[in-house]
Amino acid sequence: MSPRGKKLVRACLESPTRGLIELSHDWRARYAPPLTLVGAHAPKWATLTRVPDYVFGCASGYFVNRKEEIYFFLRLEDHPDLALPETTVYLAGDFNGWDAVGRLDWQLRPASLDGESVLLWTGRAAPFFTNPWPRFKFVTQQHRWIDVPADAPNAQTDDLGNRNRVVDPERTGQHLFAFTLAEPLALSESWRITWADGSAEGQSVPLMPGAFFFHRAALGPLGARVIEHHTHFRLFAPRARSVELCVSDDLKDADRLSRYPLTLREDGTWDILLDQDLHGWFYWYHIDGPQDAFGLFVPERAVLDPYALATVGREGPGIVLAEPWIGEASDGFRTPAWHDLVIVEVHVRDLAEKAPVRADARERRGFAGLAAWVRSPDFYLHALGVNCVELQPVQEFDNRTPEEYHWGYMTANFFAPSSAYSTVPEEASGVHELQDVVAAFHERGMAVLLDVVFNHVGEPAHLMFIDKLYYFEQDASGQLANWSGCGNDLRAGAAMSKRLIIDSCTHLIRAYGVDGFRFDLAELLGVEVLKEIEVALKAVKPDLILIAEPWSFRGHIAAGLRDTGWASWNDGYRDFVRTFVRGGGSRGSYEYFLKGSPWHFAKWPAQTVNYTESHDDRVWIDVITENHNFDGFQPTANDRRRTHLMVAMLMMSIGIPMLAAGQDFLRSKRGVNNTYQRGDLNALDYFRLFRYPSTHAYFADWVAFRRSVGGVLLRHFSRASEGFFQFWFAPESNAAATLYNADLSQGTTRLLFALNPTLADVTLELGPAALAGAPWRAVADAERFYHAETKGTAPKVESSISLPALSCMLWVSAGPVG
Repeated sequence: MSPRGKKLVRACLESPTRGLIELSHDWRARYAPPLTLVGAHAPKWATLTRVPDYVFGCASGYFVNRKEEIYFFLRLEDHPDLALPETTVYLAGDFNGWDAVGRLDWQLRPASLDGESVLLWTGRAAPFFTNPWPRFKFVTQQHRWIDVPADAPNAQTDDLGNRNRVVDPERTGQHLFAFTLAEPLALSESWRITWADGSAEGQSVPLMPGAFFFHRAALGPLGARVIEHHTHFRLFAPRARSVELCVSDDLKDADRLSRYPLTLREDGTWDILLDQDLHGWFYWYHIDGPQDAFGLFVPERAVLDPYALATVGREGPGIVLAEPWIGEASDGFRTPAWHDLVIVEVHVRDLAEKAPVRADARERRGFAGLAAWVRSPDFYLHALGVNCVELQPVQEFDNRTPEEYHWGYMTANFFAPSSAYSTVPEEASGVHELQDVVAAFHERGMAVLLDVVFNHVGEPAHLMFIDKLYYFEQDASGQLANWSGCGNDLRAGAAMSKRLIIDSCTHLIRAYGVDGFRFDLAELLGVEVLKEIEVALKAVKPDLILIAEPWSFRGHIAAGLRDTGWASWNDGYRDFVRTFVRGGGSRGSYEYFLKGSPWHFAKWPAQTVNYTESHDDRVWIDVITENHNFDGFQPTANDRRRTHLMVAMLMMSIGIPMLAAGQDFLRSKRGVNNTYQRGDLNALDYFRLFRYPSTHAYFADWVAFRRSVGGVLLRHFSRASEGFFQFWFAPESNAAATLYNADLSQGTTRLLFALNPTLADVTLELGPAALAGAPWRAVADAERFYHAETKGTAPKVESSISLPALSCMLWVSAGPVG
């Protein structure tokens, strides 16, 4: 056999007694390759045989038999929607110019392979053995391309992000071998595959646990639990060799430390029951395991329990808490319907730092100061009128000291409230203080969403010291994936990773009474995992609000979430409005976003969270300012007017509107793009409320209108009728007028909204027929809402409407207006 045929690529276990070995090229010899297993007391092969062609084809979409015939196929078990009689599937690729739809010679036919139903195309293999390797994909007659799994062995992504399959002439299925062992392998040891005859210069590959390993799961409670007069400790660590528990009631006295070895159970958990109520005690673990590229076992390191309900700091230790001491949230608050929400994104410390309330420096850093501010009669968000806050992360994160400012997106523990936001973290004060924050917001009539970060972890990465392989995505060399941009990606599909996420959120619902979650970089968790999370959490709280940030550096899944109960942050809306108010964008995009990004992005109205500013990147005013260096600290008159147009469009768009704290008083960060550790720039400067009172009042009036009886035409539970909207545009301009409830499908009240984002005055020709009926009453313009005490003459609705530059108008035709 040639040297290039004797190169190992990878090896994986399908169970503790069987697995697969992959060579770099087809093995053409009639005998099995001389391979051996290396490790402590390694067993010999029971069998070593070539993998059947069909098994290779299931993963790769094709195989080549020994007669040099190629089979391209799809298993109908994997694609039941393709089994419908009216569905036709074709093989497309470089070999036919990607032009296959409608061509009988490239159509897949129903067939059976290895006893399974498939759609099959077969022919001579030689025409597909070209250089470069031909790419291919399957496509329906409706031109719907069948997705290629990211883990397909022959998947290839081009420069545009398109994922296709390739035909490799030297890897046609004869490069894969299956083995069985006479006895199971211990996962707590390191194993490698190498050449038994000493050839290939000693080249070897690690034998990695396969899918079965990541399906391993444990039932029953985890963490530290006080049970009557006992305390039970339980940790999932499936590859560990040993786990030691350390407990102490006094961290300053080393003599008070006790150590206990834990016992390994069949489900991969380690546990011990101590005959004592250890409520309030501190604890941590020491874990040993295989020393290889896929583990990070450091026996001397203190590891924080991922299920610790409170922690002294990011390094730990955890604090044992009895469930009755924590209690359950039960304030009777009713979570608003999704379509009635007006959200504002806020940061605990930003809100409290300069709040006009009595609080010391420690309280202003966290929960206690925020609760005092929320209950103040002057509370800023109460004046703004929103009914929902989205708190940036409040779980334990990785700031090094309590004083260090941090956004919180580097989570160190998923259950414990941030020690930096707690007044006395060693007493777990943050538990009751966070409960008080949620209760205070509920007293104000505001729902509370928590921004949660499950896609990666911060430092120290305690889960890595428990089992790096199980909990983190990595390549065949042990190199961590980093599509989060934060150094690691959680292996969210692993059974106990999913359970960790679900258990964390369940605890936050029950213990703190939160109303929902916004999942950071949710694309990294994947659509299927998000579906499972939704089912599990809505069994706990049926009206739970679930919002995804549907992207990562890897891709975007908003379209994939359309058939779920998840809403998504709409980055397309954000980018469009920033451009539109400065005269850019298109008419079609304006209609699309005002209608709520229907169908492609959002299948149901509240599935799009419309926003123009969040914690990421520059704030709104710094993005759109006419000033140099993106510095909107002293905004121009046009900056201010464009901000008014933005909030008018935001509140008139179908979907859930979301503001950022301070946006209503033109908050600036002096042009700085990333302020994740700039507390000096992020703390809300409430004095700007007095600098820009009319802008704050304008935002508050729009929020009030959106939530009023008059705003019901904007708060859709289900998709409006086709004739609900009617649009007019000024000639050669994006200036537009929009009629809501044009077809009177939702009663007799109608709204007319006109907006001119250009620097020129325009006239919109509406025609008399469209606006016939009840008389129109002006509600708002670009500077104010018309209340009973408002002086002056309001513009009237006629067959043509004149709009000054950078202006907007809202009228109502009938019915009450709030």
